[in-house]
Amino acid sequence: MELSKIIVSFFVLQFLLFQSPINAAPGNSNIFREYIGAEFKNVKFSDVPIHSGVEFHFILSFAIDYTMSSSSPSPTNGQFNAYWDTDNLTPSAVSAIKNQHSNVKVALSLGGDSVGGSSAYFNPSSVDSWVSNAVSSLTDIINQYNLDGIDIDYEHFQADPNTFAECIGKLITTLKNNGVISFASIAPYDDDEVQSHYKALWKSYSQVIDYVNFQFYGYDKETTVSQFMDYFSTQRSNYEGGRILASFSTDGISGLSPENGFFTACSELKSKGELVGIFVWSADDSKSNGFKYEKQSQALLAI
Repeated sequence: MELSKIIVSFFVLQFLLFQSPINAAPGNSNIFREYIGAEFKNVKFSDVPIHSGVEFHFILSFAIDYTMSSSSPSPTNGQFNAYWDTDNLTPSAVSAIKNQHSNVKVALSLGGDSVGGSSAYFNPSSVDSWVSNAVSSLTDIINQYNLDGIDIDYEHFQADPNTFAECIGKLITTLKNNGVISFASIAPYDDDEVQSHYKALWKSYSQVIDYVNFQFYGYDKETTVSQFMDYFSTQRSNYEGGRILASFSTDGISGLSPENGFFTACSELKSKGELVGIFVWSADDSKSNGFKYEKQSQALLAI
């Protein structure tokens, strides 16, 4: 009788310990992330206010696998170049901001919307050749700049979703296994082609993706708080188990803005235990208003 109780207890314990966490909410946390350097407005890391109570990630925008040609850049099959404001956002500037603030990490984002005035395409020759080139070129850039992670922000594709998933998944896995990066994120938005590629990546490689920087500012400018909450719920289902960040843009073009209720939505998410963090596009646009909403975001997350 006692033996049977022990056996039953053992299997109950096994069940509790090894239940898949995929349906569990990640819970609130204090991640604040901001894209920087894409618009060449001379913004510096040191311009941006940093609250000691958050984990702060700068994301350099962008590294692109295109040639460095001012007239007609062309795809390089995974050989990345720095397309951000390298005059102001230098390796020494990265070291300085990280030395000054122990809670700061710096990543770089891959792809982006455009290059040289045209769409920046994900355009690999083959999975193996692209991954090999990308691992080599990005390792060099990451080591040169003393970076901590990467973000995936391809928005245009000349490859099918499975090819994208294998290329990006293998890239992240290799960089992590080599100790080159400690975290990775993806930055999809609500577009059928974009979602098909990122959902394929998530299906096969969610275990190596730490954050989902979903571009909620890609929705209409007239988005209400209620609609934002619905959108957030939808993307939590699309990227099930993922650490999905709320987001807004300071260019004022689209999405639920701070003026129209973004922080109300964040407070609702926080009350539900769903506010993993906030990210902003971008420091370049925020410089002109003194980073007002970056301060407000971090204050909310630090509570």
